[in-house]
Amino acid sequence: MASRLHGRLLTAFWALRRINIRRRQRPASPKHILIMHHLLLGDSLMAVSLCAQLRCNYPEAKIWLVLPKAVAPLFATHPWQVQAIGWDPRDPVSVLHIIKTLPQPDLCLLPAENRYSLLARALGSRWIIGFAGDKPDYKNWLVDELKPYSFVPTAWSDTLTELTGLPAPPAYTVQDWPAPLAVLPKLPSSPYVVLHVGASSSLKYWPAERWHQLARHLEKLGYTPLWSAGTLEQHLVEACDPDRRWPSLAGQLDLPRLWHVLSSARLLVVPDTGIAHLGRVVGTPTLCLFGPGSRLLCGAGQFWSKMPYQAVDIPIPCRNQNSNFQRIVPWIQRCERFAGNTPDRCASARCMLGLELEHIIGLAETMLHEAQTT
Repeated sequence: MASRLHGRLLTAFWALRRINIRRRQRPASPKHILIMHHLLLGDSLMAVSLCAQLRCNYPEAKIWLVLPKAVAPLFATHPWQVQAIGWDPRDPVSVLHIIKTLPQPDLCLLPAENRYSLLARALGSRWIIGFAGDKPDYKNWLVDELKPYSFVPTAWSDTLTELTGLPAPPAYTVQDWPAPLAVLPKLPSSPYVVLHVGASSSLKYWPAERWHQLARHLEKLGYTPLWSAGTLEQHLVEACDPDRRWPSLAGQLDLPRLWHVLSSARLLVVPDTGIAHLGRVVGTPTLCLFGPGSRLLCGAGQFWSKMPYQAVDIPIPCRNQNSNFQRIVPWIQRCERFAGNTPDRCASARCMLGLELEHIIGLAETMLHEAQTT
């Protein structure tokens, strides 16, 4: 809490130093553009549609991307000629580094949280754009242009491109994003399928016995199942494979290394989590298991439409909440009740339990066959 307060005080100090009481107006041809957020991995990867759009419309501009430190190494090869800087808004040193490093932005885009408009002012941003409706209202006070959230059902990657009012970018291809350098771990010598069992919420977990049966079926088809999970999720792999029959890289990979592991895989099977979006970036055929999340909101949309990707869920009435980044959006159907035994929580992931093993096996077989024939 103390570090968050210190970061805010530092930002406020610099914002007051650079305040401009003259009438502000949006620059017609911005030379320095800043995209600033501190989102989870999946949201960070979906937000690159903004990078593609800005590069297409402002080919000569310098584009800066401020995003979480853990995600920044993925941008080491400068896709769309973007300069990425990792940061933590709770760390005053990190905040001060941004203030002293970045040039004064002509245009600053806030894809999700408008509270970073204070830092945008501290940087001397000449024009700040964010989505309307952030809560509490004071987050919006320093934003120059508040755009309405999409009124029609739209994938979040495509919604973000509505923020600028510019023509949409072309659909993503793997050539748009060169792979970051990484030292590869030892990989199976035979064709393999990555089974990523971790997720940001226990309500996104698929039952361990189904993962096990899927792995057995893939082995019969001639593929080596390769387990994947986060640093604190090795226990999930142990539940799926108690006899350690198949190799596991759980907790052993940073994001650049995981990129290369996925790029050589024949298929990625994964819950609705950030790794599913990394699979799309890399171009690996990805089968994404949706539970409480929205397959429309977090799906491929137009920007990712060329990537081999299949989302699967079941209709369930309790997927009926409609908020996204503090904004109420009537067409969004999702659940954010998280795990627990109180009335406002979800005691069991019925949406994930409804994803039958036979159906997932059939989809996996279809995607593997399609990958072989293309």
